[in-house]
Amino acid sequence: MTQTPTISQNPTTTQTPLPDQNSAGTPSPIQTASPSPNREGTRARLDATPSHCTPVLAVEDLSVRFGPLEVLHGISFEVAPGEIVGLIGESGSGKTTLGRAVLGAVSISGGTLEVDGQRVEGLTHRQWRRFRREGHAQYVFQDPLRSLDARFTVLRSVLEGATETFGKNSAEAPAHRALHAVGLPAQLWGRRPGALSGGQRQRVAIARALAVQPRLLVCDEPVSALDASSRSVVVDTLRATADAGTGMLLISHDLSSLGSIADRVLVLNDGTIVESGPAAEVLGAPQHPYTRKLIAAIPTISGATATPL
Repeated sequence: MTQTPTISQNPTTTQTPLPDQNSAGTPSPIQTASPSPNREGTRARLDATPSHCTPVLAVEDLSVRFGPLEVLHGISFEVAPGEIVGLIGESGSGKTTLGRAVLGAVSISGGTLEVDGQRVEGLTHRQWRRFRREGHAQYVFQDPLRSLDARFTVLRSVLEGATETFGKNSAEAPAHRALHAVGLPAQLWGRRPGALSGGQRQRVAIARALAVQPRLLVCDEPVSALDASSRSVVVDTLRATADAGTGMLLISHDLSSLGSIADRVLVLNDGTIVESGPAAEVLGAPQHPYTRKLIAAIPTISGATATPL
């Protein structure tokens, strides 16, 4: 019997506080960066998490069709609270479609979805919006310019979601913390998206999601538009946010980036997960030929290995 998706009118979910801060035989070219001070403890906690602990994202046998074409099939995985799961694959493998599907931006044709303990595969657009604003989940789109309202200033964009989640009188503090956390100077808060660089817009989009303090955060290429110094700030912020309990699904074609932050990695090829496991194992000793091909294709300079964030 199919369960009817519901949304609690008065959710009891505890908000995650935003961190207070301004075998193939061939060695992998991907290095694993040193973890943040709290990350080792977080990974140990994840290893010790009881199997009955409710994941923030549970996907079971998910499929997505566009007309007669099945672009995702048989997708199953979970994301635990505080866990960072990386999703990698070539362009066209279905990464973005999967990320959008788990948060209601793309309709699924089969399977089940649970986000923060609630069945969500049958929610309407309005229900999804309320669900996200309640702090259950947020999405950072690959193209920040399309996701930001051109009429809104930086501060208003970040305040908008936080206001719906916490109320007008309590939204300012989390919005300010989020903007500081992604390293966006206060002198930029009064600008509109058109007056910002691509990297600055990306940081606004990330801050807007973090201000809601979601239990689940899905990011599609969150640092692709950033320079090296900005990447470091944002990656550290994402790590600290996960340490505080937010589960994350990070979508990227950049294996070196994921190698520096992910706890586990899923490898997507032609709409199917072909390999998954701890990041160090999958990226350091890949078992599937497709994964080995992705790693072998990482560009290097004068034979030097790729450098993680």
